[in-house]
Amino acid sequence: MADDLYKTIDKESEGIYKEKGSKFISYAFPVTSEEEVKEKIADLKKKYYDARHHCYAYMLGHERNNFRAVDDGEPSSTAGKPILGQILSKEITNVVIVVVRYFGGTKLGVGGLINAYKSAALDAIENNEIIEKTLDAYFRIEYDYLRMNAVMKVIKDESLDVQKQEFGNLCSMEIRVRESEYARILSKIEKLGEVSIDLLRIA
Repeated sequence: MADDLYKTIDKESEGIYKEKGSKFISYAFPVTSEEEVKEKIADLKKKYYDARHHCYAYMLGHERNNFRAVDDGEPSSTAGKPILGQILSKEITNVVIVVVRYFGGTKLGVGGLINAYKSAALDAIENNEIIEKTLDAYFRIEYDYLRMNAVMKVIKDESLDVQKQEFGNLCSMEIRVRESEYARILSKIEKLGEVSIDLLRIA
């Protein structure tokens, strides 16, 4: 896979697994930050306030090196780790999977728990669609109105994705390009002269 390509899920999805009266309700969400992860978990804790456990795992970033697995009261490594295992096996990122457990009265044992959390997580993923996304650079340019034609020519020639624009004596645009193309586009814009460029983020 190219350095600026990664796999993620397309939308929110649900899954379920039942074993000996226990119910494992799973949710998969596309996310891009730890703040989003916390929001999704908080929402589910509110919705399923009477559930015994809200176990989860997440993976963030195209390099897939920001991840966490949480057992939330289940025996160590029986919940978060199996959920994370499904994320790893599908090679996806920018995702959080939460599994809400309602205890059915019969203990499942370590092996049973691992299988239940793994199966619930897998069901949520399989009820979704895995898509490929590019790592993109978002940047802002500012220029004098008199340079408008030259700037617009580059925008048109390169079919750039303009996210936001403001026109006045001083004009500004926020543009998104594939990260691997950023240096080349930057060089082209710099050649216009008197255009300030500010990299906002890479995501």
